[in-house]
Amino acid sequence: TGDQIASGSDDSTIRLWDVDTGECIHTLQGHSDGVNSVAYSPKGDRIASGSSDSTVRLWDVDTGECVHILQGHSSWVRSVVYSPKGDRIASGSYDKTVRLWDVDTGECVHTLQGHSGRVYSVA
Repeated sequence: TGDQIASGSDDSTIRLWDVDTGECIHTLQGHSDGVNSVAYSPKGDRIASGSSDSTVRLWDVDTGECVHILQGHSSWVRSVVYSPKGDRIASGSYDKTVRLWDVDTGECVHTLQGHSGRVYSVA
């Protein structure tokens, strides 16, 4: 496969698009509310998505299947990002926390608290 991009929508889906043809390769379904953020893993084989349903989901790019559902936030997940090594995901939420997740197990390894307002972005 060639280059692709991902988009998250208020319709609760993630779409994977072929950059060369503009065609939709996959429509990823599973979130129960809008998708606010999507991020590719460093290898490009997985996508993380953050949703207003308070979850983060990990997806296999080739099959379009959901690999993990990461639960722990108590409000909308606004932003997701992979760590440079690809072994962790950070998620920022309207619950004022940043959570760090283990990609292999789907477990939350740290909850970062200290913001007095909603977390809009993580990098």
